[in-house]
Amino acid sequence: MQTNAELSPANEIKEKKKKDHILLRSILFLLPSWIILLVFFVGPILLTFYFAFTNLSLTGSQAKSLEFIGFQNFTTMFQDPNFRISMLNTIVFLLFSAVVGQQVLGFILAVLMKERNKSFRRIIGIIVIAGWVTPEIVVAFCWVTFLSDNGTLNMIFQFIGLKPVAWLFTFPMVSVVIANIWHGTAFSMLVFQASLDDVPKSVEEAAKIDGASRLQILLKIVLPMVKGSIVTNMILVTLQTLGVFTLIFAMTGGGPGTDTQTLPIFMYNQAFVNYQLGYGTAISLILLLIGIVSSLIYMKYLKVKI
Repeated sequence: MQTNAELSPANEIKEKKKKDHILLRSILFLLPSWIILLVFFVGPILLTFYFAFTNLSLTGSQAKSLEFIGFQNFTTMFQDPNFRISMLNTIVFLLFSAVVGQQVLGFILAVLMKERNKSFRRIIGIIVIAGWVTPEIVVAFCWVTFLSDNGTLNMIFQFIGLKPVAWLFTFPMVSVVIANIWHGTAFSMLVFQASLDDVPKSVEEAAKIDGASRLQILLKIVLPMVKGSIVTNMILVTLQTLGVFTLIFAMTGGGPGTDTQTLPIFMYNQAFVNYQLGYGTAISLILLLIGIVSSLIYMKYLKVKI
């Protein structure tokens, strides 16, 4: 058999043509998917960046003449007190709903289910996952029914002799945070459950022989070994929570007042209520920036490369 070094010039040309033919076929095979990505993914992203620096509007004189206005949308945004309120609400909702709520509760559920038998894990898993697979609008109406003035929770309060509470009016942010935790915890539980199952039992057994307690094994052995999953899940949950719109809008509409108006609600009001699409698009870039910065912070302080 001839090696590459022993091929004649004619054979080399033939091999090159064959490789070029294979490359061309591969390009043609992938071309439809590239076109779809360009049209439906790359194109909208580029247009989003462009429209954020324009006066794009659906009504008025600005709707007839699209103009590039530079950073005017961002200047107006940072001077708007409603934007600052929405930013603070977004951070509070993100911190307590995703970083603390879904992460911590999901990890606790995964740890509690680790040593249980398959039947128990299957039953609890189905119960928890049922909330995750339920559409946001359905989850919102379920929690509105549960927390309304004549809802299930107030009926329980009246039964035990307590006064009913207008939860969605008195504690609106707490209400939407709890609803989102209930809805999204299953995803974190599944991620942590998979990573905990991959921790070698021999390592934990060796630590037990050395006299380590369960808490020490969890903090000193298990957590460092699943740190990559923790960071990955935190990034995914953060990005998902930043985009939560339907749940809050259906439960409170961003109110009462601006108490639960997060950036997605604020963006919707500016873009589709006030018809200022350029301004609304600029707000979406701030949301994107928050997601990027949060992800970089997670990776830096937990010292994980993804």
